[in-house]
Amino acid sequence: MYYGVLLGIKYAQSDSKVGYIDEASTNETENELTVFVNEEENKPKSKYDGNERTLAIVIDNVGDAVPQTGLNEAMLVYEAYVEGGLTRFLAIYKNANVETIGPTRSARPCFVDYALENDSIFVHYGGSERGLNDVEKYKIDNANGILSPKNVFWRTSKKKAPHNALTNTQRVWEYAEKQKYRKTTTERNVLNYVTDPVNLEEGMTANTVNIPYSTSKVKFVYNPETELYERYVGDKIRKDWLTGETIVAKNIIITVANNYTTSEDNGYGRQEIENIGNLDGYYITNGKAIAIKCVKTAREKKTVYQDLEGNEIEVNDGNTYIQIVSPSMNITME
Repeated sequence: MYYGVLLGIKYAQSDSKVGYIDEASTNETENELTVFVNEEENKPKSKYDGNERTLAIVIDNVGDAVPQTGLNEAMLVYEAYVEGGLTRFLAIYKNANVETIGPTRSARPCFVDYALENDSIFVHYGGSERGLNDVEKYKIDNANGILSPKNVFWRTSKKKAPHNALTNTQRVWEYAEKQKYRKTTTERNVLNYVTDPVNLEEGMTANTVNIPYSTSKVKFVYNPETELYERYVGDKIRKDWLTGETIVAKNIIITVANNYTTSEDNGYGRQEIENIGNLDGYYITNGKAIAIKCVKTAREKKTVYQDLEGNEIEVNDGNTYIQIVSPSMNITME
């Protein structure tokens, strides 16, 4: 048994505005897989290549909201503390046509940061005081469920309010067009996706990854047949609310960042995340893990994920969970 000292991580080696009810129509176009080809090298490019702008959608993660829908279609899913030991997701969508996403939830400052660095249209249902102020301060193109027209969001009668507001990519893009938001980007993706396999042969064993948030004990278990990690909370595997598909990840990135209770707490235990700096972390894929650095120089700047020699890491071409954890969290890998 080998115990890591870096990061303080142990591993084993070998708002709530209730609205109308309107079920979404289900006749939107089915998802289509787009394969990009590098004409110079005549080989496939990442499915996340292209100049389409991303959508960053805040997704609820408390009891009445679970299970969620639409997470498997996201390019990136960030998970971070928001208040009272609870976590929330920010799902980043690119080159995706997703029929139902949610339940959606309110903005928080750290999600503003990640919407900025992904050059996203930010989709949220209300927000904390600072979260909403940051949206205004940085002039972020956004769709706010409290203010946006009814046809951007709808509420389902199959979940309890306020954990029942849903949206989809088509409705957001239609709203973006009416608002004259920019639909394309000249910026590269945050992650350096490659189509050649990244296997981390010299890495640590990481067939099971345990991430014990205060109110949800997250676990990822590697399935060698699919070459994907399956997501659990406790001993219960997570599945999509509508499709029944297992929630999976090709890649996992762990970022270790301090969190603290904000001055605007108001008794909610609202958290701020110190995500600026040269932070410790791990990149995990295909049953292996390596130590990395997560380097972010300003709120609007992209995080660069580097190996310990300072080189930007290559990431397998697939969806990625970015787990933002506190230094005291007892993460284990085996």
